[in-house]
Amino acid sequence: MIDRDGYRPNVGIILCNAKNQVFWAKRINQHAWQFPQGGIKAGETPEQAMFRELTEEVGLQPEHVRILGRTRNWLRYDVPSHWVRRDSKGQYRGQKQIWFLLRLTGRDCHVSLRATNHPEFDAWRWSDYWIEFDSVVEFKRDVYRLALEELERYLHKDVRYLRRRPDRNESHAAVSPLQEARQEPDQPDSVIERSG
Repeated sequence: MIDRDGYRPNVGIILCNAKNQVFWAKRINQHAWQFPQGGIKAGETPEQAMFRELTEEVGLQPEHVRILGRTRNWLRYDVPSHWVRRDSKGQYRGQKQIWFLLRLTGRDCHVSLRATNHPEFDAWRWSDYWIEFDSVVEFKRDVYRLALEELERYLHKDVRYLRRRPDRNESHAAVSPLQEARQEPDQPDSVIERSG
């Protein structure tokens, strides 16, 4: 389902814990980290698609989270032509996304990256709300920044304290999501461990 401008409707999920850290997932057999996301199927609302994707990609059920907010409008990114499948016939440009900010009300043990037979991720971690996006695919970085900026206000409404976002001009040592991760069991190719 691609719109007339060449964008596929999609949802993005920013999941945060009680410490306002956000959930990052590592793509299987890649060193790319991202937020969960996925397409909106015909007949689905963005909220229905978000809950379906949350279950499929992260194993969380609706009772494990609370919606804090969502973006008002679609956020778009273009996919570079060398990433586009050849069968798209030139119509596909990228994704348009509605982003949701969720609070985890369940526990870390409810996360399961193997909730389906076709998992997309092999490791995950909690990270500060604002980090450097070095390990994020370059063409998604602006949309991530826009979504985080727009949704940050909902954290202020949900809790009293949010660590100050680093100024873009400051030099700071942000922790990369690659430095600390949780690994799904039985993943022989991965050597990422969570330090504790």
